[in-house]
Amino acid sequence: MSISKGGYRIIAYLSVGLAIAGAILPLLPTTVFVLIAAWAAGRSSPEFESWLLNHERFGPTILNWRARQVVPPKAKALACIMLAVSWLILFYNGAPVWLLASLGAFFCGLATYLLSRPSY
Repeated sequence: MSISKGGYRIIAYLSVGLAIAGAILPLLPTTVFVLIAAWAAGRSSPEFESWLLNHERFGPTILNWRARQVVPPKAKALACIMLAVSWLILFYNGAPVWLLASLGAFFCGLATYLLSRPSY
């Protein structure tokens, strides 16, 4: 299955929108959506990718990730906290055991990967 140029562009724009929302809303991540937007823009719109790379707030994050897969310490901490909070919300709302176990394993793997990335 291949995604068309237009499909990548839609992913890029939606991801930037979610990244902007994540900068405002406490439970929505920003960094991951910025990275997805840059990835998709690189496959669909050189102009949009350039805008992202030169953006005052988003650009350094993308460039650090591309150069050395660097994740800032603040982003690591926030991501881990949000993973834990998300799992706890499901737990306290009575989510099924299979879902809690699956997401718990996934979140632990994700946190391990994230924490293993260099900070600078």
